[in-house]
Amino acid sequence: MSSDSNTSNGKRTGKRITIGARPPTNPYAEAWIRQGDTADLQKGDLYTARLTIDITPAMRARIKVSAFTQGVTVAELLRGLLEQSFPEKPQ
Repeated sequence: MSSDSNTSNGKRTGKRITIGARPPTNPYAEAWIRQGDTADLQKGDLYTARLTIDITPAMRARIKVSAFTQGVTVAELLRGLLEQSFPEKPQ
């Protein structure tokens, strides 16, 4: 038995089926779909920029211990510290 479902008696028919182009999207509909419920937001939806810095292994260890003792992730801890130092509206 042939694994190709478009054939009869195991031989290719040479007939191709084309797939049409994707229809244009409505930007308002796309925005509405993506809007969703804010409770469903993932952290990737909120934080879209990545920052890389070089620190010593000792400092990294201190940051990790501090985050653990506060019950937060390292990223959450550092975001909080950066937000305190660089508020959206300077005072």
